[in-house]
Formats: sequence, C-alpha cells, structure tokens
Amino acid sequence: MKPFDDLVAEAEAADVSGWGFDWLAGRASEERPPWGYARLLAQRLAGVRSALDLDTGGGEVLDEAPRFPPVICATEAWPPNAQKARARLGARGVQVVETAAGAALPFADASFELVTSRHPVRPDWAEIHRVLQPGGHYFAQHVGPASAFELIEHFLGPLPRERRMRDPQAEAAAAQAAGLTVTDLRTARCRMVFHDVGAVVWILRKCVWWVPDFSVRSYLDALRALDERMRRGEPLVAHSARHLIEARR
Repeated sequence: MKPFDDLVAEAEAADVSGWGFDWLAGRASEERPPWGYARLLAQRLAGVRSALDLDTGGGEVLDEAPRFPPVICATEAWPPNAQKARARLGARGVQVVETAAGAALPFADASFELVTSRHPVRPDWAEIHRVLQPGGHYFAQHVGPASAFELIEHFLGPLPRERRMRDPQAEAAAAQAAGLTVTDLRTARCRMVFHDVGAVVWILRKCVWWVPDFSVRSYLDALRALDERMRRGEPLVAHSARHLIEARR
C-alpha cells in the first residue's frame, strides 16, 4: 500500500464530477441490490413514448438504456454534472435541463408517461404527480435510511436522528398523500468495503452530503486512524441502504 500522504494526494487530485465510480476500482467495492435497477429502467423506457429522468447526475445510468422513447428529458441541479449529462446524452436526443433545488419542475402538467430517478436528492411527490400523465408511472431507486453510516459516523459521531431519515415506508406514504398509488416497494442493504484511505477521501469529496464540512485537514486524525486500521488488514466495512419504488398516477 502506498504511503498515507500519497494516497490522500491522489484522491484529492482525482475528478469527482459526474456519477461514475470507476476511480474506486480495486480500492473499494459495493454490492448491488438484487433487482437490477438499470436493467429494469431500460425495460420501462423501451415501453413508453415520453420519459423524464430526475437528478440524472452525469447521465451515466440513463445512458445504459439501449433505447429511448421519442420524447425524453433529464434534470440535474449541479452544473458540472449537468454539463457532463449534456455531453453524454445530447447526441441521443435527451434534453438535459438544469434545475434549482426546491424549485418546481420546468415542465407542463401531464407531460410524461414515465418519470424515473436513481438516488434522487429529495423526491418532490407533488411535482412528480403533476408532470405524470394519468396512468403514468414513477419508477426509481432511492437511498434508504442510515446508508453508509458506519463510514459517516466515523467522522461525525453518532447521528440517531439522521439514522431515521429516508425511511421507505414514510416515502411511500408521502407518495400516496400526493395522489400516487404505490405498486411496488422493495428494500436492500448492501455491503460496502473500503480498502485504503484514498478511497475514503475520494468518496467523501464526491458525496459531499455525507460529511458536509469534510476536508483532509479538518479530519486528519480520523483519516490517519482509518489508515492504520487498513494497514493492519482491517478494511472499513459499511452498508448502503436502497429501496426500489414504483407508483402510478
């Protein structure tokens, strides 16, 4: 394993834009939920005439679908990701719209037969209901409660209130309250393993909401403690929480 300073320097210099995780290959791993979201998304996109992908990131997951409907749009709030999504998806006819957090979706009522999202920041159920056509579907994979908290709490300490957030049953109830009918809800908890401290630095730079004030300088002692564990052959093990949700208007 490289020296601590070299691992940290590599991770700080690496690109974290978009929504790909190839940089972690060989340094960290994460099990995938059993349902295969990208495959199911591709099936649904092939069967509709209009679709909207919310919080598309750099468009990586959407781009895996071999076939798009005649009308397809995507939204993204972070400008670097929106730029990547336009470059990736524009040639395939996807209109990528940059949005503001908390703002209404810039689409007319009943615009889409299908609305999708992989790991939305905060689903706005009223807006999802509004832009769906009657009989249309919302299909998404959400982040569940206490996801990666073994890692997050290593830096921030116990977070009992935050552990209860993103509850799948509460989200399903909110969707129902907005006028949607939840037709499928599945949950999974998946093992994550980080083998070197550079992988931890990189993921905290990318997922900035995990440890919002993260910097190497601010958390140097915590990073060195992790590095010492890893050099003894003890990788950091955490668990991601995911739920698949489908709802009909």
